Amino acid sequence: MALIITDECINCDVCEPECPNSAISQGEEIYVIDPNLCTECVGHYDEPQCQQVCPVDCIPLDPDHKESKEELHQKYLIISGQA
Repeated sequence: MALIITDECINCDVCEPECPNSAISQGEEIYVIDPNLCTECVGHYDEPQCQQVCPVDCIPLDPDHKESKEELHQKYLIISGQA
């Protein structure tokens, strides 16, 4: 499952540089996560780094993009050029 940034985002800028897949970018009002690039840090870390650094806990799982750990790992392999 990809992650999503909710409207509680305070634009503190700490999540974007933590994303190893460059899935986080500045949206029109708040930061956004590209579900095609988000692997919940599978392949890089044990836990999503953006969730770890977010001071307001506004990065939950995106219910519209459900993926298993295996699917996330496959996405990681494709993104990283290993597939």
